[in-house]
Amino acid sequence: MYSRLRHFFSTIYTRMQVKTSTQPIIVSIPICHYDDTESDKAARTQLKDAIHSALFDMNVPAVCAVNQAVLALFAARKVSGIVVNIGFNQTSIVPILYGKVMHQVGVEVVGIGAFKLTGFLKEQMQQKNIYFGSLYTVRTLKENLCYVALDYEAELSKDTSASFQIASEGCFTLSEERFKTGEILFQPHIAGVRAMGLQNAVALCMEHCQDAELMVDDSWYKTVVLAGGSACLPGLAERLEKEVCGLLPPCMNNGIRVLPPPYGVDSAWYGAKLIGNLSSFPTSWCVMKKQFRHRSRRKFMW
Repeated sequence: MYSRLRHFFSTIYTRMQVKTSTQPIIVSIPICHYDDTESDKAARTQLKDAIHSALFDMNVPAVCAVNQAVLALFAARKVSGIVVNIGFNQTSIVPILYGKVMHQVGVEVVGIGAFKLTGFLKEQMQQKNIYFGSLYTVRTLKENLCYVALDYEAELSKDTSASFQIASEGCFTLSEERFKTGEILFQPHIAGVRAMGLQNAVALCMEHCQDAELMVDDSWYKTVVLAGGSACLPGLAERLEKEVCGLLPPCMNNGIRVLPPPYGVDSAWYGAKLIGNLSSFPTSWCVMKKQFRHRSRRKFMW
């Protein structure tokens, strides 16, 4: 892990033509090792230590390693809430309180991500004998033509045809594929996937937050922030809010808001930018090289 990280960071610094010793760095940590078990805690620590070791060995003065979901939440100017991150292979529902992931509450995971959405659109196009040159073409159509219907059944009876021109490929016209693609987030069985719907996973996460009684005021988990490229599908925030409110009892669904990605696919980057612009950065946010070396020596002695 260390050697791969070292190579990755070296490549980034070389391409940006930035000296490693000139400034602190904020690193986005992927959403992984979700549980509150000892093995997952150890895996998270190991990943952070490898990141710190690789960067400090490159003479970076200070490192701030923050979970990707937390950065997306910060981009929405929030410090507490639930982040729904639609990743490449899966979707994570992450409860965060005051900038800390609540692993003890539980991170829900749905086995559908951006790759499955693109693949399902590809299958629909193939069934209609719509020729395309590559998966990149399908992804481009997903990003420019697809959306999430507020009422799926009602949408089936509408004319939803729309076209998009792709250079060197020509003009593509899609109809019900436009909203069926995003629908598998709510009804995975449409794509032959055995998984709970996104709305069920978010409602379950909220119930766990309520049961944990971490705060007297239960409003902290009622702001849901979407993150990830596929989370930018138009209509997703509105549909998810409607579905979650319909699943929860009135005593819980009051005040629930679902926010679209505040800066699209770059939300985590903007969250990091906000941290970097704070007057308390890097002092209160970063681990300094000397601190890390001292802590590592103590661990070795024990």
